[in-house]
Amino acid sequence: MRQLEIDGAWVLEPEVFPDERGSFHEWYREAELREVADHGLGLAQANCSVSRRGVLRGVHFADVPPGQSKYVTCVRGAVLDVAVDLRVGSPGFGRWVAVRLDDDARHAVFLAEGLGHAFLALTDDATVVYLCSTGYAPEREHTVHPLDPGLGIAWPRGVEPVLSPKDARAPSLAEAEASGLLPSYASCLDRYARLRVSG
Repeated sequence: MRQLEIDGAWVLEPEVFPDERGSFHEWYREAELREVADHGLGLAQANCSVSRRGVLRGVHFADVPPGQSKYVTCVRGAVLDVAVDLRVGSPGFGRWVAVRLDDDARHAVFLAEGLGHAFLALTDDATVVYLCSTGYAPEREHTVHPLDPGLGIAWPRGVEPVLSPKDARAPSLAEAEASGLLPSYASCLDRYARLRVSG
């Protein structure tokens, strides 16, 4: 796994074994994640999202603690997957990093608790599957507007974004910070330390 430009985000670039029948690859290995994050995922929920071209989901995040780490890949089509550092007080606060996930390279990304997650479907029927460390809890789930100029995410040109009503009403990064909605870097570091200790 390779560290991305935001602390707490890694990309897996697996070896894909193609033959006349199709292909095979390992899209998640606990040992590799433990090596870079010092703990496993603690799988609590697995999600599958199918989106038409232009659908933009996110920027989603959860309260910390407990937070929600995610391990994400695209099994059909292609998406631009984005991690945003939403941890108030983090040296990288407000920064984002994008990785193309598709059914060719078969990359996957891991996002630690406190990072925001979004993706834009680049193809029709883009199918994203992701493993989550905690289950869905609506009272702990939040959104920052993915088109916020303050974030400045460079979404691909020529793709008209389609947002859910919830994401379209989401606050900007500055508004979310001012309202106390965002996780603190200190609480995230504490959470990571507890995860390392518990294994």
